[in-house]
Amino acid sequence: MKRNDEIIVEQLFNTSVEKVWNAITEIDQMRQWYFENIPSFKPEVGFETQFNVQSNSRNFLHMWKVTEIVPLKMLKYTWSYEGYPGDSLVVFELFEQNSKTQLRLTLKILENFPEEIPEFTRERELYRWVDILY
Repeated sequence: MKRNDEIIVEQLFNTSVEKVWNAITEIDQMRQWYFENIPSFKPEVGFETQFNVQSNSRNFLHMWKVTEIVPLKMLKYTWSYEGYPGDSLVVFELFEQNSKTQLRLTLKILENFPEEIPEFTRERELYRWVDILY
């Protein structure tokens, strides 16, 4: 993906904002929802974590850093991979809608990722986030 590319995925959950917020900020729930091997997570600006994900024969050491937080409304963190060029920003936004919660996830590319690596294509990223949220 290239700088300034964006992927936006939205999902309406039949539950409270608090429960969705907990799913994206509490380590035990994050492990159940999308990455089992996240070692730790704190919804605090400046918090950093790393964990490895293997895809085919490649290792992708995920590196996250929380950059902004508005409790129960918005969480932002940068997302890059050790040993690969590229940087992105993941933004989770929560909106209450008649006792349901709309989650909007935006992936913004801040620095180009290598196009020759299949895991960094737009199609693969979109599929990955749709798979996580649905």
